[in-house]
Amino acid sequence: MSTKKLHRGLSVAVVVLASMASLSAFAGPVTGTAAEVLAIADTQVEALKAGFSSDRRLNTQRDGEKIYQAICQGCHMPQGQGAAEVGFYPALAGNEKLAAAAYPVGVVMNGLHGMPGFAHRLDDAQVAEVVNYVRSNFGNQFTDTVTAEDVKLFRK
Repeated sequence: MSTKKLHRGLSVAVVVLASMASLSAFAGPVTGTAAEVLAIADTQVEALKAGFSSDRRLNTQRDGEKIYQAICQGCHMPQGQGAAEVGFYPALAGNEKLAAAAYPVGVVMNGLHGMPGFAHRLDDAQVAEVVNYVRSNFGNQFTDTVTAEDVKLFRK
């Protein structure tokens, strides 16, 4: 696991281990082989490094796939399969909760259980892009799309 420094001198290892500890307090102990746990941690490290910038928003990202890769796949995995065996990282692939477009919008904006909300990091268009990406990939075929105007209603 990397010991490089992140934003404001935080060690990558410390951030990932704290994240895993807080999630295990909610969902139970992190289990799996050391290699499995470290693989998940390394994926989270890459997502964390991609997500930190001097600006609190993800600047110019307008592509749902790129936003997913930068902030979501560290926990939900590259193919949206989740990682329940080493914590509570639910699968997005084939997830029926995504059928109602408002559900993933609310989760991305406000967080859920151990997942942080991203309302402060993503603008309305970015939230719509990542929600539409998740709802139309990983075996999901929800065709009704979310717009920035839809997302704006969640900020009120």
